[in-house]
Amino acid sequence: MKIEMLLGGVKTAQCFSKKCKINYTQNINLMRNKMFTLMCVAISSFAFSQVAIGKDAITKLSDNVTPNPGISLEFGTGNKGLVLPWVSTVSNQPVAYNATTGAGYQGMQGTVVDGTIILDLSDKKVKYMRNGSWSSLTGAVPLVLDGETVTSFSAIDSSLQDGKKEGTTAKAAIGTNGATDTTAGILVLTDTNKAMVLPKVAKPHLNIKNPAAGMLVYDTTNRQLAVYNGTVWSFWKP
Repeated sequence: MKIEMLLGGVKTAQCFSKKCKINYTQNINLMRNKMFTLMCVAISSFAFSQVAIGKDAITKLSDNVTPNPGISLEFGTGNKGLVLPWVSTVSNQPVAYNATTGAGYQGMQGTVVDGTIILDLSDKKVKYMRNGSWSSLTGAVPLVLDGETVTSFSAIDSSLQDGKKEGTTAKAAIGTNGATDTTAGILVLTDTNKAMVLPKVAKPHLNIKNPAAGMLVYDTTNRQLAVYNGTVWSFWKP
């Protein structure tokens, strides 16, 4: 593994291995404007077969008439990202669970299916469920950024939701069978022949000025997945 320092307006480190490339970028400003947010769905259930957010319609095929049948969810252009749900995989972290009011964090309950992706508030990492276990998309500390060793991730202000009772039946489903799908999740793409197209941003660590913790985008410059955990950007490519 090789660690390399890059100079510029942000603090960056790179980690190289056979299967991944991870860039870490320290961003001090954690304001939450300029982003797509899908983490708060305040209704019990609704379903669509194809959805476009931030644009009038799904991208069309070459005939310029037919919506691309392989897309379930697509986002418009601009320096914006998708913000993942803020949850905790550990009971009583970061706030103790109150069984009477439902406030705090009980830890994720029930069956978590493969493909689930979250921002885990217990350790401030973006994670996805793979083969029944959580895999992190956020690099591990300590990190050396611009000559400075970072030993912990910055605090995430989750106070807006800490005292709220979770709506256990809240769910948005996108797919032809969305109305009958029973998969656990706040946003579920039910079709097996369609996929989500992530928000596309060139050099997101430079152009998204105020990223929110849990942000997920596709970096069009380096053609790689980019995730932000509130402290660092992590970039992944095959």
